[in-house]
Amino acid sequence: MAKDKVVFLCTSCGMDYPKAYGKCPSCGAWNSFVEQKVAKTVPDKIPHGYINVAENTRPQLINDVKITREVRIDTTSAEFNKVLGGGLVLGSLVLIGGEPGIGKSTLVLQIALNMKDKKILYVSGEESVSQLKIRAERIGQPQSNCFILSENSLEQIFTQIKAVEPDLVIVDSIQTIATETADSSPGSITQVRECASALLKFAKQTNIPVILIGHITKDGTIAGPKLLEHIVDTVLQFEGDRHYIYRILRTNKNRFGSTDELAIFEMQQSGLREVSNPSELLISQTDSDLSGVAIAAMLEGIRPFLIEVQALVSTAAYGTPQRSATGFDIRRMNMLLAVLEKRAGFKLAQKDVFLNIAGGLRVTDTAIDLAVASAVLSSNFDIAIDKTIAMTGEVGLSGEIRPVNRIENRIAEAERLGFGKILVPQYNFSQLSKPKSKIEVVPVGKIDEAFRLLFK
Repeated sequence: MAKDKVVFLCTSCGMDYPKAYGKCPSCGAWNSFVEQKVAKTVPDKIPHGYINVAENTRPQLINDVKITREVRIDTTSAEFNKVLGGGLVLGSLVLIGGEPGIGKSTLVLQIALNMKDKKILYVSGEESVSQLKIRAERIGQPQSNCFILSENSLEQIFTQIKAVEPDLVIVDSIQTIATETADSSPGSITQVRECASALLKFAKQTNIPVILIGHITKDGTIAGPKLLEHIVDTVLQFEGDRHYIYRILRTNKNRFGSTDELAIFEMQQSGLREVSNPSELLISQTDSDLSGVAIAAMLEGIRPFLIEVQALVSTAAYGTPQRSATGFDIRRMNMLLAVLEKRAGFKLAQKDVFLNIAGGLRVTDTAIDLAVASAVLSSNFDIAIDKTIAMTGEVGLSGEIRPVNRIENRIAEAERLGFGKILVPQYNFSQLSKPKSKIEVVPVGKIDEAFRLLFK
């Protein structure tokens, strides 16, 4: 019998080496090696000559390949179906990651309970069946064919899958599952890799879709080897601040659809509620004119919606000015403040500047630059911006308003919500066809032009 060998695995990238290094030669991470025992298996000897193979494993001309339409399962959640590309594909492996307590388990359990016409096996390695029952009652359990199992052994899970014969398998979470073929603790690189590979093989052979829930590290990446994200068909990221009610489900990888889609949910006592129109919830409905508030027409993926940007500018109380941003990149805010001072002549070097994106969302679309700069000046001068004006545009270092993509979708969203005017970059305006909308589209080329329109 072959002896077990010892390898050193990098906890960052998953590469293994015969000895440990201070710095990983593959990914460059420092002090990331752990010792693992690997059972050495002797491969079967292959006879000489040609080997008979099945017809579907032979090479085919690409023009002769017949395309079959993927069969999808309706998850009863329109938002979840959208990020998957239209539903759950048979035989697919889906990975959902997110912060602890963000609502990953609530989301998948809620979907499992609502799929009444499907037999579902929910496997939890973290919670007991009584805890799952309590959560199901809290989110309003309907009649369903959802079986729950508290198990950490991969072999036992496959035994129960064979007995139940489900239409969908949910594993919560992959870091708590272990197989007897690997001599290491659950959550290690070896266990995550072996268990994920076994579940992938099961999904492809049986045509039963599998949903995996994954832990993330402190820097926001999926815990375990990068191989985990490579072997799955779809990677979904569940984001949001636990102190706010809104959650965003993004698609980072999708072999069966677009990666530009996202879904928005609202966390309630009875579970997660789909938000089909986030613009109305992210804009204050107050009638009073408030300074330091600007409305930005932004995109998340390919989904347009309007969001409220709030700013507060005050004299520095302790000599050194403070810079703070919630939901927006602090470095980009500092860049915009420098542009306002250098290109527009506004003295903000000795002012405290605080920025907040309403709703607790984190925004990466550079098209809200114009709204950020406008909100800062509105607070600085204590002059309110007209509530019927929306704006979109990226601010360059020279103070120019750079063009943004999908300008027609942004304008249509602002018109749908009843805005009377929207500021757009000059280049985007020149590329627009004859406007058919009732909203007034105003082109701006420089930030000082926009400010003259906003602060008359």
